Amino acid sequence: MDVILERSSALNRVAQSFRAHPAVAILGPRQCGKSTLAGQIAAREATATVFDLERAADARRLATPEHALAPLRGCVVIDEIQRAPALFETLRVLLDRPGVDARFLLLGSASPALTKGASETLAGRVGQVPLSGFDLSEAGPAAWRRLWQRGGFPRSYLAPDEEASALWRQDFVSTFLERDVPQLGINVPAEALRRFWSMVAHCHGRLWNAAEFASAIGAARATARRYLDILCAAYMVRALPPWHENLKKRQVKAPKVYLRDSGLLHALLELDTAHALLGHAKAGASFEGFALEQVISVLGARGAYFWATHGGAELDLLITVDGRRHGFEFKLSDAPGATRSMRVAMADLQLQRLWVVYPGEEEYALDAAITALPAASVPTLPRRLREDSR
Repeated sequence: MDVILERSSALNRVAQSFRAHPAVAILGPRQCGKSTLAGQIAAREATATVFDLERAADARRLATPEHALAPLRGCVVIDEIQRAPALFETLRVLLDRPGVDARFLLLGSASPALTKGASETLAGRVGQVPLSGFDLSEAGPAAWRRLWQRGGFPRSYLAPDEEASALWRQDFVSTFLERDVPQLGINVPAEALRRFWSMVAHCHGRLWNAAEFASAIGAARATARRYLDILCAAYMVRALPPWHENLKKRQVKAPKVYLRDSGLLHALLELDTAHALLGHAKAGASFEGFALEQVISVLGARGAYFWATHGGAELDLLITVDGRRHGFEFKLSDAPGATRSMRVAMADLQLQRLWVVYPGEEEYALDAAITALPAASVPTLPRRLREDSR
């Protein structure tokens, strides 16, 4: 894979985090581009040292971590750090040294070992930067259909053709289940987790129902919830929480579940081509999940919710920016229109604006403060929301 897309937004987030912390952890799934991003950061430093714990030589060097790390200066990259959780205690000691001259960039799969170690042992010393695959601001607005079909994992998105992309994603699913999950210290049968993951794919965009999932896999509700937690912790699945407003209406309390990468969703649904995707019953839900992830990514949103009432009103995505609420609906339609549900959401949630993201090419007003926005225009949202807040 010779092509490398510029990831300026991710680079900026890491730089900003380093302004506040002596260590930064880049959290994300395997193969999402963490090592490439770290290499770009290291290349800009006057002094940089890189350890990859998948290399036996580097693992041996870090067997005595304080001896290996204490003399270092500049940028120190430790890749796959979840393989050596004992490093966190050594890093805490090193980061507390007065006048420390080293900055530590920690990479690893979004495992419980990495997140727990960084948040507990390095509390107050480490910033966290989530990283997923490419988004529209990186791939380019004109490439949104390819990004939707193939997903954002670099080797899938940049594959020479649809067949090669589909094959990479199928292999990724197998490797994740058979190698990556056990390496996280999780003892779950690969085939059982595959069945559960496939069920999440078929329920993509729907409310989480523990009893339904447990019955389908022939297990207890607690087991189904554990499987969901595993996939969420590995950044494979998003459990989007519901928003609760102080209204005299019964509101939905269960989260909605989405596969975070549309390419992996299509792999699990066996939709290897754009033609197969567009003719499938899950095409609308797939577009919803894809567009939702793009909006969250380009806005850098830390708090994202959906909203729904038992009376039928709903909103696909609610995000607060600069203290103002913005709503989003996602419609796989050539010409979406305003609905009663949208107007109820505008009034009940006091939205600044509601954006209806769709696959067309023209932006147009649907109603007062309700705008149809082409998917290709999602990267303009940060600027548009700032303008709305003035």
